[in-house]
Amino acid sequence: QVQLVESGGGLVQPGGSLRLSCAASGSIFSLSSMGWYRQAPGKERELVASITRGGSTNYPDSVKGRFTISRDNAKNTVYLQMNSLKPEDTAVYYCKADRGYAPYYWGQGTQVTVSS
Repeated sequence: QVQLVESGGGLVQPGGSLRLSCAASGSIFSLSSMGWYRQAPGKERELVASITRGGSTNYPDSVKGRFTISRDNAKNTVYLQMNSLKPEDTAVYYCKADRGYAPYYWGQGTQVTVSS
């Protein structure tokens, strides 16, 4: 049984920082690229960061320079460091494990709220 469990969300003021974690159970982590996605109310889910098995990363322009994804293969955990947070970063953040073929695995999500 594969499980992804996110943690680290919360309420933060604009300009603040948060670090999200996603812990994976099972053997899937080492076989997968990992991604962080977010979904704001009324909007589609969007990719905010991804990291391959080899450590190559990718970010959309909206978060480039502010967010950093990393992975610790020994701990089966992927992280998302978010700095200089903006109100528009408010969303539920999800992690995803992608082996390159279905099924893909998602966590349950963690809420991030950026507000003064």
